[in-house]
Amino acid sequence: MKRTALALWAGMGLLSLNAYAAKTLTVCTENSPQGFDIAQYDAIVTMDASMEPLYNRLVEFERGTTKVVPGLADSWEISPDGLTYTFKLHKGVQFHSTDYFKPTRPMNADDVVFSFQRMIDPNHPWHKLAKAGFPYAESMEFSKLVKSVEKLDDYTVRLTLNRPEAPMIANLAMGFASIFSAEYAAQLLKDNRSEDLNSKPIGTGPFILKRYEKDAQVRYVAHPTYFRGRAKLDNLIFAITTDPIVRMQKLKANECQIALYPKPTEVPVLKEDPNLRVVSMNQLNISYLAFNVEHKPLNNKLVRQALSHAVDKQSYIKALFGVGNAIPAVNPFPPSMWGYNKSTKDYEYNPEKAKELLAKAGYPNGFDLTIWTRIGGASNLPNAKLAAEMVQADWKKIGVNATIQQLEWGEVLKRTRKGEHDTMFIGWTGDNGDPDNFMTPILSCQAAQSGDNRARWCNQEFDTLLDKAKATSNVRQRTQLYEAAQKLFKEEAPWLTLVHPSVFVATRKNVSGYVMNPLGTNNYYKVTVQ
Repeated sequence: MKRTALALWAGMGLLSLNAYAAKTLTVCTENSPQGFDIAQYDAIVTMDASMEPLYNRLVEFERGTTKVVPGLADSWEISPDGLTYTFKLHKGVQFHSTDYFKPTRPMNADDVVFSFQRMIDPNHPWHKLAKAGFPYAESMEFSKLVKSVEKLDDYTVRLTLNRPEAPMIANLAMGFASIFSAEYAAQLLKDNRSEDLNSKPIGTGPFILKRYEKDAQVRYVAHPTYFRGRAKLDNLIFAITTDPIVRMQKLKANECQIALYPKPTEVPVLKEDPNLRVVSMNQLNISYLAFNVEHKPLNNKLVRQALSHAVDKQSYIKALFGVGNAIPAVNPFPPSMWGYNKSTKDYEYNPEKAKELLAKAGYPNGFDLTIWTRIGGASNLPNAKLAAEMVQADWKKIGVNATIQQLEWGEVLKRTRKGEHDTMFIGWTGDNGDPDNFMTPILSCQAAQSGDNRARWCNQEFDTLLDKAKATSNVRQRTQLYEAAQKLFKEEAPWLTLVHPSVFVATRKNVSGYVMNPLGTNNYYKVTVQ
């Protein structure tokens, strides 16, 4: 390899070699995407691998912000009653052309109608073909919300709702609302190759998928006719590296130029390396432990409160995140968001109080349960094994014997969606900057049915508060309703709220154009490597 590189340098000259290297960016990321049909999956890694490089939406978030800007729609109008949304589509947007699909027309209204109808219409031929279902659409009751999606002409689409929905435009910028090719879907259906919609995706985004090796890598090439202009990169590679320490080693060796989510405790060392740069952000996120309320004795509120009192959260934060890299989580979303209830009191660390509550609930001698967690770590859980062991040790002090079940992340998601767990570590990063996004998709009764509510907690009073908040655009009224919902959430304790961590990304210093996103995804369209 060294001889080849030297020969290349000698033949091309230093400037030419740098230009050659600049065409490829390798990103060391934490997990394999679950697939490429973004409507079916809700993990951040899948969004990075699908939503950002492959697809576009009617409206999108400006890079690095929660500001909604035009996407595939140049403009939109909302009726005074908040029920009708009319979108004017951008003309001349080209779908990916690959060896397995050659589009015959640009993106138009047919593609928009197809993309939404397959999620909301149970009679649509593609609805039942989605083996993973449509978790986001289901948890948000999208089929009940959307009355119709109509093509008015080739470049005009009308979306009609059954009720007003204050965060609707922001919701449409989320990954699940990505636009797929109706022409490609028709071809797959005709050829009986429906699974290719997920494994051989076609979108309008800045990159085209070339190869996917599960748990190894994802390779993309630039979309030459991308409607916003061709990306500066020729190649984008995701190198799947579950161990954060190994990710940083690869970064230092220049095997990747961006490494996601180093351990917070490793950040000081990374900052000392003259070849590296560390960027950080207080993203809209939370790390929590969900109590499966369908399993006894976790169906008892007093038990959940006891388990919350038993965990030494400050020691947990110090061991996993270091000093100053995370704040304790009290409510289901971070205090930087509007609508946060500042008066909510957390469950202080008090083992004796925990024992009293267990005795009151009828479990003076404790009980057995399981803690499910992932292998490796993530930005909201740098060391999954240590996190589980610390909670296990704290619960042991009050007589609760916890067995740790550690599995690959995709397996954890699949099995906990079915409710096999007693408790589980999981995190959530906001999708649209609206408080509703931290509650409806993961705490509502509908989300309990879809499986994205890992606590499987269904409280009608809580749901009513959320519904009222979504039905008005008055921010003051919405805030009051969300504050009441948070108070109820804390009393019921379906989660042990853990932390709001700062998120870190390390890059080589010759990387430019990378911007962290408060919504947790990573977009490499404008990134270059010198």
